[in-house]
Amino acid sequence: MNITINQVLQSYIDPLTASEYAALERSLLAEGCRDALVLWNDVLIDGHNRYAICRQHGIEFKTIQSTSFTSLDDVMLWMIDNHLARRSVSDFQRGVLALRKKEIVAARSPAPVSAADAPDGENAPKPPMSTREEVAKAARLSSNQISQIEKIQKAASPELVQAVRSGTISINAAATVASLPQEEQVAAVAGGKKLLRQAAKEIREQRAATRTPREPKVHVSQDTPETGNEPWAENAAQAPSEAERLRGEIASLKQKVAQLQAENVELNQRIAALIDAS
Repeated sequence: MNITINQVLQSYIDPLTASEYAALERSLLAEGCRDALVLWNDVLIDGHNRYAICRQHGIEFKTIQSTSFTSLDDVMLWMIDNHLARRSVSDFQRGVLALRKKEIVAARSPAPVSAADAPDGENAPKPPMSTREEVAKAARLSSNQISQIEKIQKAASPELVQAVRSGTISINAAATVASLPQEEQVAAVAGGKKLLRQAAKEIREQRAATRTPREPKVHVSQDTPETGNEPWAENAAQAPSEAERLRGEIASLKQKVAQLQAENVELNQRIAALIDAS
């Protein structure tokens, strides 16, 4: 039987860990391949790991044909939905799959109708999966997590992507570390889980330190006549001293940022020394 492996379709599946692969191999050797591999014509669309193990050990397997697909996009959408339904798929991979689904659906959808071209009284219909909320719902994640995964896809180094895939670093922390230059990302990944967490923590602290404090609001009631003795008038009189206090806090925060930046340089030097020593 001629079975073709499509590399694009195979990439939709995260490789098993060594222990997971070994467990599947033991199961197939002991019990045989009980679940049929799914084919579209001669293309394998489900059962890539089972197929590889069966070929390696000469284990017999069955195949079934799926005839409901008319294009490779149909196959991709089926594979995505199939994997999104599995509990073993990580949050990060579910987000990646849902974003891929969004791209496929967007490419297949007709061009959006402008409000001017829409029939009178009707709003132009939105294509499915066009909002971040819909993508998040498909992945069973929050909109914020989808936003973080998009940041990782755009800015993360391959090493950082692998770290979040393997669970070494969380999606939230990986999105934070992805704001660093790629060489610093690689160095942080090389330092292991502890250093990755420390890098994410320092970035958050630096952002918090440079964030401009909000000015206090002065409330004026429209129902009360202005006499100059109201509480809000007293607050207004104290505004200059409050501004001075805030300026002092900003100066202190800037000093803290400089200290953190110096510590960051020292940390990178230690990482480089450890890499050279290894």
